[in-house]
Amino acid sequence: MIIGIPTEVKEAENRVALTPAGAETLVAEGHQLLVQSRAGESSGYSDDMYSALGANICNSAEAVWDQSEMIVKVKEPVELEWPRMRSGQILFTYLHLAASQKLTKAILDSGIVAIAYETVEESNGQLPLLTPMSEVAGRMSVQAGVKYLETNKGGSGILIGGVPGVAPGKVVIIGGGVVGMNAGIIASGLGAKVVILDSSLPRLRFLQEIMPKNVMHLYSSRETIRQEISDADLIIGAVLLPGSVAPHVLFEEDLKSMRKGSVLVDVSIDQGGCFETIRPTTHSDPVYAIDGIIHYGVTNIPGIVPRTSTPALTNSTIPYISKLAAKGWEIACLNDPSLMNGLNAINGCLTYRAVADTFEMDYSDPRALLRLTEPKERPHD
Repeated sequence: MIIGIPTEVKEAENRVALTPAGAETLVAEGHQLLVQSRAGESSGYSDDMYSALGANICNSAEAVWDQSEMIVKVKEPVELEWPRMRSGQILFTYLHLAASQKLTKAILDSGIVAIAYETVEESNGQLPLLTPMSEVAGRMSVQAGVKYLETNKGGSGILIGGVPGVAPGKVVIIGGGVVGMNAGIIASGLGAKVVILDSSLPRLRFLQEIMPKNVMHLYSSRETIRQEISDADLIIGAVLLPGSVAPHVLFEEDLKSMRKGSVLVDVSIDQGGCFETIRPTTHSDPVYAIDGIIHYGVTNIPGIVPRTSTPALTNSTIPYISKLAAKGWEIACLNDPSLMNGLNAINGCLTYRAVADTFEMDYSDPRALLRLTEPKERPHD
């Protein structure tokens, strides 16, 4: 199969979809790899590193998209990339369609086969391709949040870990999944008083066993959230419904009860955000204030630490890329239920129910569509 790796064009997105080591794996398996020139530069990978391992370097994004049977990216296609998508081509990337009806429509209009990293789900509920970036984003959320607690950034002037004789700051994390757990690890390591709220008692019991003693674990309810945010310095939103819009857990009215200069970091922003007052921001303009509360809504938090996040992503995606390239998307998805769960669109049909429900659009069962296509095993390229 011909696999294309274009340069990411989203603002401050420094990751690349594949490391040279990942490229070497695919070339060894007999596939042709097209990498846009300088695509890996911000992650520390030169064109020469890719070409030395058998990849072909293309000078333009158009050449990569035009010639490739499968496009592998990091982030969802931005508007200038939409005309490059075509029917029958495979797109494998983070999509977060429930956050954008315009992108969903563009995907459907193109006829492309769209497989979303974030909805590839194993039978045990694990999200293997979302996990590595959730780990990075969870840790980065604390790093970003404490920076904006500084007075010169508009914050309240709190050192989150305190010093001897002075109490530490308080971090409230709403959601105890991968993002919340990793945020808790960093916040507790800095010496903060940490509270993690979650609505799953088994998850709270698990976190209680593994987290440091300066982390408190509470069952998440509207009243508990109101109580805990009233004296919090940093609040991190880490709520996830796979493939669907994130539910609001903090509302505009709650801002009035919070300390001025406290910071909200919404890691759920890719899925619309779990704070009512949040809106997407960028690394170049990451924050804004409402009622004296600083809001951080960057949609690609791991994009500014590419030398960590790029290899972490490739380590997880490469087995799935190999399956798709070797077997074709039809056979690969029929053989692997987790990949089947990743199918969001097939030839103009919306195949992920949560997205269809969000926009009140028609849903098509991907299994039924695959039975109609009667896929055959593709010859090995």
